[in-house]
Amino acid sequence: MKSGQRNSAALPAGRPGPGGRPVDPPQAGGQTQIMSVPTLQWLDPPRGPAVALLDQTRLPAEEKVVTCENVPELVDAIRRLVIRGAPALGVAGAFGVALAACRGDDVAAAARMLGEARPTAVNLAWGTRRALAAYQAALGRATEPEHHNQDPQRLAAGAALDEARAIAADDAAASAAMARHGLGLIPEGARVLTHCNTGSLVSAGAGTAFAVIMAAHQAGRLDRLYVDETRPLLQGARLTAYEAQRAGIDYAVLADSAAAGLLASGAVDVVLTGADRIAADGSVANKVGTYGLAVLAQYHSVPFVVVAPVSTIDFGTATGGEIVVEHRAAREVTTLGGQVLAPAGSAAYNPAFDVTPASLVSALVTERGITQPVTTGNLRLLNARPPQRKSAPADVSMEL
Repeated sequence: MKSGQRNSAALPAGRPGPGGRPVDPPQAGGQTQIMSVPTLQWLDPPRGPAVALLDQTRLPAEEKVVTCENVPELVDAIRRLVIRGAPALGVAGAFGVALAACRGDDVAAAARMLGEARPTAVNLAWGTRRALAAYQAALGRATEPEHHNQDPQRLAAGAALDEARAIAADDAAASAAMARHGLGLIPEGARVLTHCNTGSLVSAGAGTAFAVIMAAHQAGRLDRLYVDETRPLLQGARLTAYEAQRAGIDYAVLADSAAAGLLASGAVDVVLTGADRIAADGSVANKVGTYGLAVLAQYHSVPFVVVAPVSTIDFGTATGGEIVVEHRAAREVTTLGGQVLAPAGSAAYNPAFDVTPASLVSALVTERGITQPVTTGNLRLLNARPPQRKSAPADVSMEL
């Protein structure tokens, strides 16, 4: 993963923000400034077979690696959000299948465990299925004469591993393509609002929505990035601010509930988010709070743009109402950083995602281009469009 920098565009104290209110400058706060650990790394013997993950629950305070030597450990890491984000989960699922194959485990059972670890993120099951299909196809080929001297299990494990690496390379290339396409939607001097985390921590490349933000920053078009804190687990405050600071982007973190006032003040030119699953009708499941932002953006006539690879579109799910939304433990809401917030025994409503209707989405950016309006018919046309094959950039966030 590419080394970053401190936020060199630090604001002087008291710089006026929206409505003339002062905006505090970014503070380092003792956080790690350079991330040297890949989001995901495949380990060959003698260190492996294993999958090493950068523990995103520990960021930005420390870069800790969690090494998963078997699929149950990887499933646990996925459920605990050690690794997260739709594209990265697809990659992790594929490497999980390869891990099971290299260990000689029941690969089909491992694939089922992985695919069910988080129900909303479609890429997880998608990546798992692709690696499993490669494994099973290689087992079938093992009976052919040209492979008669090869160990079938070894051949199939190699095929699963190759497929996982191909998924990661495709994701890196898709990230770069989305950045190119999405840049056309960002005006000069743009003030962008984003939600959750969509950068290199969720991808083998620069990410999804954050890849577009990075492209705008590098092109000199980005004036300021506003980062929703993203309760309850603060992926915006912890992870997106971390990535923005490393990139030298001028950013400010805001409480989720402050987004309405920010949009009303006219301080936002475009809202950019990622997606965890997109239904065939264009409904977008993403981190909880996204739907509210979309409603606010439409009310204030601000474009609401979703950035996601085609692999995140689930053409087998007809409508947003059919998307299974993951609900997580109450303690994520009733505690914060180990500190109990609510009275003991308090119940909590804690969906990890919400679903935004396609009518609120101004445009969908994928590696195949920009889709607008986002309709069932246009998504079908997008799916029929051949992928633009490009080699993956050399600098990716996963070592494979």
